Amino acid sequence: MAFPKRTVRLLLAALVVVSTATVVAGYVESERTNDRVTGDPAVEQAFRSGGDEAVVGERDNVTVVATDSNAFVSDESDAPRAQAELAAFSPDGSVYYYQNDHTRYWDVDPVEGTSHTVEFVYADHLDADECDGSVCTRNGVERVNLTTGERTDVFSRITAGKHSTRWHDADRIDDDRLLVADIAEDRAFVVNTTTGLIDWSWEAEADYDVESGGPFPEDWTHINDVEHVEIDGEEAVMVSLRNQDQVAFIGMDGELKEDWTLGTDGDHATLYEQHNPDFIPEERGGPALLVGDSENGRIVEYQREDGEWVQSWTWADQRMQWPRDADRLPNGHTLITDSNGDRVFEVDREGEIVWSADVGFPYESERLGTGDESTGGESAASLDLPSHEPDPSEASLLQRAGNALPPAIGNGISYVFPRWVGLLEGTALVALVGSLLAWGTLEYRWLDRTVAFRSPIQIRRK
Repeated sequence: MAFPKRTVRLLLAALVVVSTATVVAGYVESERTNDRVTGDPAVEQAFRSGGDEAVVGERDNVTVVATDSNAFVSDESDAPRAQAELAAFSPDGSVYYYQNDHTRYWDVDPVEGTSHTVEFVYADHLDADECDGSVCTRNGVERVNLTTGERTDVFSRITAGKHSTRWHDADRIDDDRLLVADIAEDRAFVVNTTTGLIDWSWEAEADYDVESGGPFPEDWTHINDVEHVEIDGEEAVMVSLRNQDQVAFIGMDGELKEDWTLGTDGDHATLYEQHNPDFIPEERGGPALLVGDSENGRIVEYQREDGEWVQSWTWADQRMQWPRDADRLPNGHTLITDSNGDRVFEVDREGEIVWSADVGFPYESERLGTGDESTGGESAASLDLPSHEPDPSEASLLQRAGNALPPAIGNGISYVFPRWVGLLEGTALVALVGSLLAWGTLEYRWLDRTVAFRSPIQIRRK
């Protein structure tokens, strides 16, 4: 049964009005509260203003958080600008250190032999006059003493473009050498920071078909993590090929150790565009891999058994969305960085949250005094950790609607749109655009094409 045109127009008009009102209300609320990030406003305010008051719970040792920048805040001129942050919480819950000088902050690692010094990877988008009139990015590693604020440039390079050319990780091998995850060139390389010379490199094209993963060459592998490890008694490099849904291992002879690869391109049940895998060696209950399984919305661990990777542990709750880091701590707890969930939190051996900090769009976190990443922790299998699955009964109506979306779409909405656009506002935007397109299409079809149009221009022939 066809509805009358008047009824259809009224329904579409109502949908446009309601959708528009929802989006406007979300924006006005973000302006009213000056809350353009979805982390705790008190935490964000403490970052920028300092102070000795506790803004998160107490915890042993300093917790360092590096944030990506999909949040926008107002500066002194009240103009919205991208905001990325490197911050540290004191054991008493107050802000210990803060900086926001770089466009993006990525991997952060403690410096061996120090108590409060870290090295972090950053990206700076440069002006056109610094890039020969085009777009470019300075990718680099910087060292900072969180107590004194003293900063030292370690290594940097300029790459063309921005989004898919920003380095995400560097792993310290020794006093002179860094292992770098080079997204721009789809490779991993070791550089001597004293001489500036590259000592070793591996290019993904040597072992992977360009038809795999993402678009070649724009964002083909998106290598987002590297780690210097030992397997089968030999040195190796572990690389996270995000767009191939794989964690791979390369010998120092440049050969891919195929039998050690975790995941397969498109096998989203195993890994789905993962971040920051941590290798746990045999002496601590491994070999095992603790991974931020981002698009699957979970932290997952795989244990090496009889030459195969077997899933041994998972953790997720209703709030978790696009986690990108997890570290196993010496006490058996796990420190988790939930990017689109806008939080860093710690779960104990029973899987219960025992500490949490709501921070806008974090990328990675480190607990100082516990070793680099999961260096001081043991595997889930050796600790007999129970997995933790989301409880459907605890999901709100909005969470259920979000869970119904394919992960890539839900995470894409969270990443692309401003941070004040939540699931409700995102749904309203989709409804608004869809209703306007549908209305325009119907009006075009309803046009009376029997009307003849006469050209106002006449040509006289002699």
